[in-house]
Amino acid sequence: MTGPHLVYFADPMCSWCWGFSPVIEAIRRRFGDALPVRLVLGGLRPGNTNVMTASDRAEIRAHWEHVREASGQPFDFSFFEREGFVYDTEPASRAVVVFRQQGMTSGLAALARIQHAFYAENRDVTAAKVLTDLAMELGMDELGFKTLFNDAAVAAETMQDFALAQQAGIRGFPTLIAGTGDQRGYALVTNGFQRADRLIPALTAWLEKL
Repeated sequence: MTGPHLVYFADPMCSWCWGFSPVIEAIRRRFGDALPVRLVLGGLRPGNTNVMTASDRAEIRAHWEHVREASGQPFDFSFFEREGFVYDTEPASRAVVVFRQQGMTSGLAALARIQHAFYAENRDVTAAKVLTDLAMELGMDELGFKTLFNDAAVAAETMQDFALAQQAGIRGFPTLIAGTGDQRGYALVTNGFQRADRLIPALTAWLEKL
């Protein structure tokens, strides 16, 4: 991207990213085309094959409770009654990439819808059937989504996102960085959850200095 822009590293199954969802939307509403957002799927637990243990459930539940308290976002805690759940974030990320190919706005909309389905509706977004249903809710036809979701090029693009996050040294999500597409490089906006009323003034000041 050229000109001032943001790069948003997120994962659809990252609870703090769910908490940050209204914040990124507030930023987009405030700045619009003056500060476009590029979404990169960070890869929280891609390819995980381990069944979630009691210890895992306790740790994840604690995160959810902290996110709910900090952000006010809704959570369906009946998720923790699931047996045999494998917390693999690759399929949901790949589904977002399918929509991102239609444009960044579509990708961000898919991210938000999948997040809501997982956290607030207790839907299994590791399952292709659930992701297909969500894609249809977002206006994509069933066959079109399935074809792209199973396409090797989409899978490769998803893996490229994960690799980009690693190469950029991203250690947690959400991470938001700002840049201008020139030799000045990028500046960290936030690594972790922050409220919109803190970030928007900072971004406004940054833009005014350019």
